[in-house]
Amino acid sequence: MLAEPTVSTPAPLDLEVLRQSANAACRLMKTLSNPDRLLLLCQLSQGEMNVGELEALVGIAQPTLSQQLGVLRDEGLVSTRREGKNIYYCINSTQATAVMGVLYTQFCKS
Repeated sequence: MLAEPTVSTPAPLDLEVLRQSANAACRLMKTLSNPDRLLLLCQLSQGEMNVGELEALVGIAQPTLSQQLGVLRDEGLVSTRREGKNIYYCINSTQATAVMGVLYTQFCKS
């Protein structure tokens, strides 16, 4: 005699976990929604850069550049290291890297 086929139903999703994930996603999207921060992350997606290199590449004046790098740092999207007088930045978020990849494919790739 053949056994009855089992139908697997997905387990219900934990609403609190979904809410926390949605909040984290919204926070990331809010941070990325600023054009200056997006340009900085685009450049940093190519590798570590110091403040002078970023300033030259994105054309953002120093006060604004420092402010936007501070936001990215506060949100945990970039990390820094100091070498002498230079501060180097790199992307420190796998989620931001993944979103930047999608944005590049949709908006930057010819």
